[in-house]
This record gives sequence, structure tokens and C-alpha cells, in this order.
Amino acid sequence: MTAIRPREVVTALVTIVVAIGLWEAVVRLFHVPDFLVPAPSAIWQEFASRADLYATHTWITLYETALGFALATVLGILAAIAIVYSRALQSVVYPVILVLQIVPKVAVAPLLLIWVGYGLQSKALIALLVAFFPIVISTATGMRAADPELLDLVKVLNGSRWQEFVKIRFPYSLPFIFSGLKVAITLAVIGAIIGEFVGGNEGLGYLIVIANAQLRTAMSFSSFILLSLMGLALFAAIVVLERLMVPWGVTEAEEIPTSL
Repeated sequence: MTAIRPREVVTALVTIVVAIGLWEAVVRLFHVPDFLVPAPSAIWQEFASRADLYATHTWITLYETALGFALATVLGILAAIAIVYSRALQSVVYPVILVLQIVPKVAVAPLLLIWVGYGLQSKALIALLVAFFPIVISTATGMRAADPELLDLVKVLNGSRWQEFVKIRFPYSLPFIFSGLKVAITLAVIGAIIGEFVGGNEGLGYLIVIANAQLRTAMSFSSFILLSLMGLALFAAIVVLERLMVPWGVTEAEEIPTSL
């Protein structure tokens, strides 16, 4: 596992600081109204004055996202196993999954809110639907990519399907699973926000709707930044978990030089 280079960290921090400084200078120099583009200092004042409010709504969105993502992970892996091991289930399950992926979630969200209610469960369900597809596809692809010679060896040794799954297919699919999880976690955040946009009274998505209706742009930017930080933190958590559970899956990527 390669360590993050201090130079890269310093470069990233300097870039962020310079970008924020330029943003502040342009807004003040050209007297841009706050309802169009607030200065970073105004965004910080907005956040600092309502830190408890933002913390509460961030936690709600995080809970919806994590719940939907966890359910999508479990159900997605189970669906992938069914697709790989049963042609009959594949012909039934795969078209349903594809239809669910094609249907716009913004169009489905109002129906889910009617069926499930306007609580946290409906937002988590939308996050599940959005995050489900990449997990299924990546897991099924990984299981099918298992070494055929090893699969034949299990058959020659009279191994059971369970042994084949535990010893060969599942370990082989782990790098693929984590690739799907990294995509799914970002989609889960989007799904939770869609639910809050359509019919929420809590969460960062709800704050954005209220802020836009009242032209409180600093509140919108504060919510945007918190959403971005939350998404980055969740993505980083998946990356760290991947490095712990599948160290062989990232070796090749780490060997690729980042600079000429």
C-alpha cells in the first residue's frame, strides 16, 4: 500500500486556498449580489451561525444514504449470486433489474413516497434503487471472471457449489464488488437527495429546496459543500475498506506512475 505523498497534499491544499481566495476577491471586486454568488466568507458565516441546524440535517441525509447503500449492497450481492448460479433466475431477475435502472428515479420517487410514506424509509428506498444496479453488475461480472481452471479443479475434487463460491468465485469478485461499491455510494447520496427534493421535510436536500425558494444562496452553498464533503468521506471509507480487505486488488493500480 503506497502512502500519500506530502507534496501532493500540500499541492491540493494550496490549490483549494488559492481558489477560495480568488472567489472571495472576484465577488468583492465586482460587487456580486449575495443572492447570485455569495462570497466564501458569507458562506462560512451562514454555516457558523447555524452549525447545529446543519449538523442535524447532515446526519439525517447520512443516515438515509447509509441505510439505502447497506440494503443495496446486501440485495445486490444476493441478486448477483442468483444471476450467476441460476439461468432461470437470470432470465427473470435481470430484466427486472434493467427496467428498474432505466426508469427515472425522479419519476418514481413520488410514487414511493405515496406507498411508503414521507419518512426516512422512503428516502433510503430511493437511495437503494439508485445504488442497486452497479453492485449487481460488478458482482456478477467478478464472479463470472473467476479462473476457469480453478473452477474445473473444484469439480475434479468433487467440491460443492458452496466451496466453489467461498474459495473461488467470491474472492475473485471482491475487486469487482468494491468497484461497484465506489460507484454505488455516490449514487446513494444522489438518491437520498432526490427523495428529499420530492417530498422531504428534513435533510440537506430539504434545506436546499427551502434556500432556493427564499433566495438564500449562502444556505444552498453551505448545503452543497456539506453534501460534497459527506460524499467524499463515504467514498474514502470504501477505498480504505477495499485496501484492508482486498490489498491485491489495488496493487496493479498503485504500480501505475502518477507522473512522467
